[in-house]
Amino acid sequence: MYNAITSGSKIIGTIIAEGDIRIDGTVEGEMQCAGKVVIGEKGFVKGTVTCQNSEIMGSLDGKIINSQTLALRSTGKIKGEVQTQTLIVEPNAQFNGSCQMPAAAKPAAEVKR
Repeated sequence: MYNAITSGSKIIGTIIAEGDIRIDGTVEGEMQCAGKVVIGEKGFVKGTVTCQNSEIMGSLDGKIINSQTLALRSTGKIKGEVQTQTLIVEPNAQFNGSCQMPAAAKPAAEVKR
């Protein structure tokens, strides 16, 4: 399932998505996504984003909690807090804030009982 907020659209409030979502418009508030969040070059998100993976080509002002991989592309801008397992930052991307990268969970076979 794929959801999209198109250019020229503005949403204020809470978004809950079970599938991937692409933002090319403006979102202010909280976003919870079970899949991947893509913020397109013209997209702007102000608030808190919780997701599995993300790709930022536009702007994020706030906090993003990513359980796997966050890719900040060359046109992307993040101002705020990042929590992710893996962070990819391309040249010319802008990142102003803090980043926490928690240790990966051990596979079940390695967990001592």
